[in-house]
Amino acid sequence: MNKNSMFNRYATTLTVLCLPIMLLTGCQGILGEKSANPGINAHYKKNPEAETWIPRFERESREIFNVRYEILSAMNIKPGMSVADVGAGTGLFTGMLAEKVGPTGKVYAVDVVPKFLSYIDKRTAKDGYKNVTTVLCAEDSVSLPEASVDVMFICDTYHHFEYPTRSLQSIWKAMRPGGIVFVVDFHRIPGVSLDWICKHVRGSLEDFRAEFEAEGFEFAGQVEIEGLNDNYAVRYRRP
Repeated sequence: MNKNSMFNRYATTLTVLCLPIMLLTGCQGILGEKSANPGINAHYKKNPEAETWIPRFERESREIFNVRYEILSAMNIKPGMSVADVGAGTGLFTGMLAEKVGPTGKVYAVDVVPKFLSYIDKRTAKDGYKNVTTVLCAEDSVSLPEASVDVMFICDTYHHFEYPTRSLQSIWKAMRPGGIVFVVDFHRIPGVSLDWICKHVRGSLEDFRAEFEAEGFEFAGQVEIEGLNDNYAVRYRRP
């Protein structure tokens, strides 16, 4: 065997051996997906004590806190429904959702930070809610059972999805046919939106709508909620 033949055989063997590793790690466009915003959730994980985040998440200067009851009303939650609070944080909406679905319904409080979920467990137990289940999700999945949810609530959290394609695919699987994804997020309009929003939020309403529709969700309209200015609310439907 000449040197060229030996080199070609070696190169072929090396490629075959390395291909699985490349697919799993380096070639994100084949099996995986590049992070849309690397490290956006790192500060929550570095300082995970829920109590330290309550002054930030549950304060009157936060727009969604001021109109939380209006947001809840616009969701049209009915008794007996199964609802997922994705990016539940300190549980601002979790208990309110538990009240709405009643004892025959179910609320999944979903987050990537374990100590947030521990706090929600204590908070909902103290308030007497027995219909709340906390779920530690992955960066690329909501980690919910298949066909388990009627309404998926994502409030000021979608722009924190590092892997939106895989996350939306997991949401699709978790939704029951005809289910609604109710999204509240920031308007990102350069020259109009606040500077910190433009730096922090990776996409506009139109950008995010395109991501949902690419995974099969139907745009079901924008929801007008008095008091939302920096934020918008929209519905998507799983056909």
